[in-house]
Amino acid sequence: MKVILLIVILSLLTACSSKPYVVKHTEMPAAVGQEKIYIVSHGWHTGFVVPAKRIQNQLPKLRKRFGDIPYIEFGWGDKDFYQAKDITIGLTLKAILWPTESVIHAVAVPEKVDKFFANSIVETLCLSGREYSSLLRFISESFYKDEYGRILELEDGIYGNSQFYKGSGNFYLMNTCNKWTAKGLKSAGIDISPTFKLTADSIMDYVKEYRQALTMDSTGHSKATPLRSAPFECQ
Repeated sequence: MKVILLIVILSLLTACSSKPYVVKHTEMPAAVGQEKIYIVSHGWHTGFVVPAKRIQNQLPKLRKRFGDIPYIEFGWGDKDFYQAKDITIGLTLKAILWPTESVIHAVAVPEKVDKFFANSIVETLCLSGREYSSLLRFISESFYKDEYGRILELEDGIYGNSQFYKGSGNFYLMNTCNKWTAKGLKSAGIDISPTFKLTADSIMDYVKEYRQALTMDSTGHSKATPLRSAPFECQ
């Protein structure tokens, strides 16, 4: 029992310092920024949707692959599990119990994000310029890069116009796709602790509560809009 407890504690500690690393952010969070990003939940997996232009400037191979598109969705996960055509118990256990290589899944989003992901849960955040830059840096650093700074394409993606790329860091029980999303939010200056953000629900619940906190009026009453209501506009 003590050995199991020790393993869990060590997993928690190492997960906090596992790649991809959180980008240190020193700016105080703004109430509402001008840069709109989206957090998408597909049930078990979460990721970011960001405007394509700036991230394509940072990673030119994304422009070569996807061309002129308005948005790109990014997700990070286990290399074999994420790319598998059929999910088996063996693949699942391997992904959870052993540190394995990671991939980035990039998806071209050619239209309004809510419309493109009509069957998923979508939340919106508005970031300041520095917060947005920190998030893009985190996403960029989640890609493995060769000695020339180039990202490496793998297989075609799993839906839409999409592509897998070799990722940075290893996937395991305490360093999951949803923890990756939490690290991205932390990098953007959001006051979130990634340690126990292991499920999609834990991410989406936090983002919803965070948005509600930003829209509380002086009397303490929330003026936040429901999750699937009218589009949330940045200032």
